[in-house]
Amino acid sequence: MRELHVTNTLTRTKERFEPLHEGRVGMYVCGPTVYGPPHLGHAKSYVAFDVVRRYLRHLGYQVRYVQNITDVGHLTDDADAGDDKLAKQARLERREPMEIAEHYTYLFFRDMDALGVERPDISPRATGHIPEQIAMIGRLIEKNHAYVAGGNVYFDVSSDPDYGKLSGRTLDEAEAGTRVESATDKRHPADFALWKAADDSHIMKWNSPWGVGYPGWHIECSAMSTKYLGNQFDIHGGGLENQFPHHECEIAQTECATGHAFVKYWLHNNMVTLNGQKMGKSLGNAISLEQFFTGNHPLLTRAWKPEVIRFFLLQSHYRGTTDFSEEALAAAEAGMRSLHELMKRLETAVPGADAPSSADFLPALKAQVEAAMNDDFNTAKAIAVLFEQLKALRQQMQQAVPAEIDAIRAYVRSIADGVLGIWPTDSDADASPKLEAAMALILELRAKARAAKDWPASDLIRDRLKTAGITVEDGPAGTTWKSD
Repeated sequence: MRELHVTNTLTRTKERFEPLHEGRVGMYVCGPTVYGPPHLGHAKSYVAFDVVRRYLRHLGYQVRYVQNITDVGHLTDDADAGDDKLAKQARLERREPMEIAEHYTYLFFRDMDALGVERPDISPRATGHIPEQIAMIGRLIEKNHAYVAGGNVYFDVSSDPDYGKLSGRTLDEAEAGTRVESATDKRHPADFALWKAADDSHIMKWNSPWGVGYPGWHIECSAMSTKYLGNQFDIHGGGLENQFPHHECEIAQTECATGHAFVKYWLHNNMVTLNGQKMGKSLGNAISLEQFFTGNHPLLTRAWKPEVIRFFLLQSHYRGTTDFSEEALAAAEAGMRSLHELMKRLETAVPGADAPSSADFLPALKAQVEAAMNDDFNTAKAIAVLFEQLKALRQQMQQAVPAEIDAIRAYVRSIADGVLGIWPTDSDADASPKLEAAMALILELRAKARAAKDWPASDLIRDRLKTAGITVEDGPAGTTWKSD
């Protein structure tokens, strides 16, 4: 089998994947800041890394997947200025910040469950790991990589000669992109906050050696990832927009605190766009997943099932931009239905007593699917391979079901269900129970006509159904139907 290769943002190359410990993979993905409902951009990231985790398991690795919840410290301005996003939302909704955190954490997991995204093995919260963050900040101060200024603690980027190695930004470029006026107690504009002093009006605050305050956004991921995965681990994932400053700062503070290389492979998913512009809550153009599921948004003409959203996202590479339109969703829905019909046909196929062998089919299918997935998790190509190969198999089964059908069915299910998460479910059935019952009766009457060799009646039923948008197919395994 061809070896897995991944695109490593840190080295800017596609590399063969070799975990630090044979047979085991440690994986951390930046989770949501829970101050608003999840939207399509969130879905792209977490569906993508859900497939990464699933495929690694498919290859036989034991995966520990950690994905945090940011419930404190993420400010409205990445230059360490503005309000805490949760505190700001709490004022708008007239609730406690932890009420905001609980409410939107619930919505996040509810909607990820609907999309078929498996839960993380560990889902740590920033507020639950304040001691670990304080301890890491203390080590940075001891090693002269951080300094205290007026109750705030900042990381001194000039103390780290490797700062900028992920994003490719020099220190001068980082400083040029930082608002100097945002924090006048910094030694350098590019220095970033590890700990922020809190006044009496700030609800979410803790005691520390530097006074009452709360942690910066970047330090939480360093503290939580190393707590559960060790000082060095295999994969760190997240959105491309987090490459700088968030992930850059994570690398700097973690490596300076531990003295070890931090992450071996950095994987970044690209964004979802609407008319070429990034879709996101901060830009005011986000459509929440709940709005997609209900159709309750001005830009939507109908509701879209979660499985359609997942299929739509997997039809583009995780590192590519996904441009949203309802036309694209409709095309994905049609493609998903066609693939599901092929899978349902596969599920009901039964070989006859003298079933012919098709020994070459399964090895060829495996080789093509895994070549796609081993090439940096190319889900779009893997789905295309499944569609083309199952379509060819259906044509073959019009004549005879191959003897190896059980092995073929098991492998297709392991990929479509176990890895991609696109196996047909009861919720995506086209027909209502009443239509199912009606079709069962119609096909029973047609079967009696065929048994009596009343071919005109049999053909009339088939043709009338076709004009109504229902296709009937006869094969060795029996008669099946689908709604066009």
